[in-house]
Amino acid sequence: MNTGRPNRSPNLLERYELKFVIPDDMIEPISDFCSIYCRPDKYSEKSQGGFYTVNSLYFDTPHYLFLSKRIVGSENRFNMRVRTYGDRAVPCFLEIKQKRVDIVRKYRARVDDDGWYQMFEIPGYAPNRGENTIDTSNMNLFYRLAHTHNAGPVVLTQYRRRAYVSQVDDYARVTIDKDLKYQPAEGYKLIPDGEQATNYDNSTVFDPECNVIVEMKCDSVRVPYWMIDMIRNFNLQRRSFSKYVFSITEILNQYHYDTSYRQATIKHV
Repeated sequence: MNTGRPNRSPNLLERYELKFVIPDDMIEPISDFCSIYCRPDKYSEKSQGGFYTVNSLYFDTPHYLFLSKRIVGSENRFNMRVRTYGDRAVPCFLEIKQKRVDIVRKYRARVDDDGWYQMFEIPGYAPNRGENTIDTSNMNLFYRLAHTHNAGPVVLTQYRRRAYVSQVDDYARVTIDKDLKYQPAEGYKLIPDGEQATNYDNSTVFDPECNVIVEMKCDSVRVPYWMIDMIRNFNLQRRSFSKYVFSITEILNQYHYDTSYRQATIKHV
């Protein structure tokens, strides 16, 4: 029965997201503000300084359909990624983020199988996903979308995150992300190589000295008053930011095909 309240299962979330960029010296003041209403999430609680590593392997089609829809601002779009934490490849989480106007719906499936990718290579292969029926449903959805769109890994990203969970709301989170890196996907590899990963928290992507992302996530029903107070108190300016868009754009720029150079070479020959 539909109660009118958004689904808050970690496997299926419907929420409102607001993003901001800040300089590094605002991390602690914002963290102090959050601590009045929130507690660190389970990963931040056991990490030094509250920051933990997040790795995301993004999928797209051969012609970058998901990227194109994001760039043109399609009202109904989605992306696909496989997420891990720290330096461990399992458990991994198959995620689909669908955005319709300002509301984001996220489907998530936990998989405890380091051979999960064989579902795309071996007909009938079923990764170990426990007994959770939502996990099974979401994993099957991930497979169907990848198969339908012929989508595969294109870029692997990594960043450091400090996260807070509200203690006064049914659902609200604040995340602080820094040290953004990327590298071209190497098959289904989930952990970046320190020597190959490239930082993209630079002035070509961010405003000068603003290379940290703050994101507020809450029920699609309403934004908590304390989040509004935080925005006003720190004079935060909302902006669009996609880790996938900026990282894959950096890669595509590196491997840009220069037609003028090709023509010049042909003429010279």
